[in-house]
Amino acid sequence: MIEQSINGSSVLVVDDLPLNRKLQKTYLKEVGYQVHLAENGIEALQKVKQVSPDLILLDVMMPKMDGFQVCRHIKNNLKTRFIPIIMVTALNEIESKIKGIEAGADDFICKPFNKHELLARVKSLLRIKHLNKELQIKIRQLENAHVKLKKLAITDGLTELYNYRFFKEQLTKEIIRAERHGSRVSIVMLDIDYFKNYNDTNGHPAGDYVLKTIAGLLRNNIRNLDIAARYGGEEFSLILIETGKDAAGFVSNKIKNLVENTKFRYEESQPNGKLTVSMGVATFPEDGKTFDELVAMADKRLYKAKKGGRNQVVLV
Repeated sequence: MIEQSINGSSVLVVDDLPLNRKLQKTYLKEVGYQVHLAENGIEALQKVKQVSPDLILLDVMMPKMDGFQVCRHIKNNLKTRFIPIIMVTALNEIESKIKGIEAGADDFICKPFNKHELLARVKSLLRIKHLNKELQIKIRQLENAHVKLKKLAITDGLTELYNYRFFKEQLTKEIIRAERHGSRVSIVMLDIDYFKNYNDTNGHPAGDYVLKTIAGLLRNNIRNLDIAARYGGEEFSLILIETGKDAAGFVSNKIKNLVENTKFRYEESQPNGKLTVSMGVATFPEDGKTFDELVAMADKRLYKAKKGGRNQVVLV
């Protein structure tokens, strides 16, 4: 795979002497490289933008803009800095090589160069570049896999809402934040009325569709900073951040009405002829100051809503 990538690579040859350009082009094309030519530094910078070569063979001694200047331009550009550069020089002094390294050169070859040495150095740098490219791809794949795994760990597989674990972690954090800033946070516990009857009568696929539809209503009718979660079974929960009792009641009644007005298949077979939800609301700090206290109060009010006839929101 690496060898195939190397063989099809593009090389930019920069030299002010036509004979040198022709010679390098001949050597490179013989082994399958695509070759682009530039006869001076200014043209080289233009060609780099146009063709984005995989490697540059860069002559040092050129008029107007020498190879050191060209190298610095390329290496100082975020878009081109990782293109490997082999500086081709007639200068063999250590000072010139140090200057080239400081400019960003990756390798050197001295004139007159040997064909096999030239091709070996080109191939070596291209191999490193392609290996690094593959490494970066693998790193991105691992990062994406990590993101997916993290999402799976906090997401309910059916509804794609957050799961109980994430709900508990976030509510605990929001309680601490609300206490620190003297603000409020409300939670809503929501249960689908007579869901077991619906599931038993119409089958799990129909029940799953109801769960996903109601999850969508929750997701689409809260703010981006709020949190909707599947608490378990047919029960859902909301965390309404910096939200008092009245505002939480408004949101809850809106969702209750949306569910009531949504047409579900087979809902006429329900005891009240319609799929509906019951909801209980609790607010920090007046209804509880810990996770357990708030959830217990919201559950108590949810139970009160069910005992009171269902399809309602209980705030107190």
